[in-house]
Amino acid sequence: MTTDHQSPRSSSTHPWPKHLPILLIFLITSLLLLLQIQSLRNTFNITSPSAWSSLFTPNSLDDHQRLRDSVTFLPLKDLRFSKTPMDGNTWFMSSLNDTRDPGESESLHFPSPASKGRLLCLLGRDASDGSKNHYALSWPDALPHGASVLGGLTFVCDTHYDYDNIWHAMGAVFPFVRWHTRNHCARPARWVLYHWGEVRSSVAPWVRALLTAVFIDEPNVKVLADDDGPTCFEEAVVFRHNQGAMSLDAKRAVYDTLRCKARSYCNITRTQTDSIRLTLFLRTGARAFANELDVIRVFKRECDGLQGCVMRVQRSNGMSFCEQVRLMTETDVLVSSHGAQMTNIFFMERNSSVMEFFPRGWLELAGVGQYVFQWLAGGAGMRHEGGWWEPNGEKCPETMKDDPAKCFNFYKNGKVGIDEAYVANWTSRVLKNARQCMLERSGESGLGGCECG
Repeated sequence: MTTDHQSPRSSSTHPWPKHLPILLIFLITSLLLLLQIQSLRNTFNITSPSAWSSLFTPNSLDDHQRLRDSVTFLPLKDLRFSKTPMDGNTWFMSSLNDTRDPGESESLHFPSPASKGRLLCLLGRDASDGSKNHYALSWPDALPHGASVLGGLTFVCDTHYDYDNIWHAMGAVFPFVRWHTRNHCARPARWVLYHWGEVRSSVAPWVRALLTAVFIDEPNVKVLADDDGPTCFEEAVVFRHNQGAMSLDAKRAVYDTLRCKARSYCNITRTQTDSIRLTLFLRTGARAFANELDVIRVFKRECDGLQGCVMRVQRSNGMSFCEQVRLMTETDVLVSSHGAQMTNIFFMERNSSVMEFFPRGWLELAGVGQYVFQWLAGGAGMRHEGGWWEPNGEKCPETMKDDPAKCFNFYKNGKVGIDEAYVANWTSRVLKNARQCMLERSGESGLGGCECG
């Protein structure tokens, strides 16, 4: 039986492998790449790995130049928030987020981890438009072109109100005193002041004296020179919310410091006494009592009716800072109509009493601002015994009744009348409570013992 067999293929004939073209392309490409690398090495004279890496790493000088060129100045006053400057945001340095320890006021600190080590730089000195003044952050080794650096600590303050009214100004500088006592009693070399981002060059004399008492040296209010380019600060602390979220304990600690420092500065020691000292602190002009003699007679009669009560009548105008400190130090019950002079109440001892009087129209139209001294008294440890709102007097004209702001301006600086029977009963209660509260006082502040003394 015959079997058919296929003829074997000749060993001398081999077809091309099917992957050979791909392999050739890979080899040719690799060869061209190696030639290109060698050409680059020759062109740039690269002889080491570090030199090779320099092709992809910016030169340090160029890097600093890029950082310097990247510094961007923004308006201090952000007009996007001009209608809501205090509603959950701030128009002053609006791009920067505050830092805050629990119970403390919100602040900015430069340089710090929050600023990534960058300094604060300011530019401009416009006193009427905060959007024409500018701020930026810069690394110390890449300052903006033409910048100068001021050494030491700078306090930068912006307030929604002003620095001429002692109540508003004290509220603005208040958190800086707290920062001072919490940071090794650091004292500023200068202050830079803004109102709505607009430059301010001074503070009320009363506030200047208070700051001198706290920081030893008179405050150096710096107005930046416009011709010298940007000004950067070696260290800067910024507050822009006044007391902000400061806790009651923190506020009370600041008031204790202010009271103690002011008494020390004025060389005043509170004298131990069993007397209740009532002070009638009279205003002249706006919000003065309509009939001062009647008011004096009512309070004198009630004071004479309590054993050990001593009454003093004092006008608020024309007194020096230290005279005001002494008067409050020697007062247990203060009687006054609403006004900036009541800012002095924190110089009184803790648990002292305050009686406040208002013209007609304030209760209905003044809003929360009428309670500022009630808040101050609570923060400083005083007893605000309530207020008297004049119910009588000239009414707001019919032409203004539809405009509450105009109507309030009509009432704002009116005279204050009293109901003698009501005020007499109120005063009697307050004086009796003051006698009891004397036992609750924490002791004499005296000289010495001040924080950061």
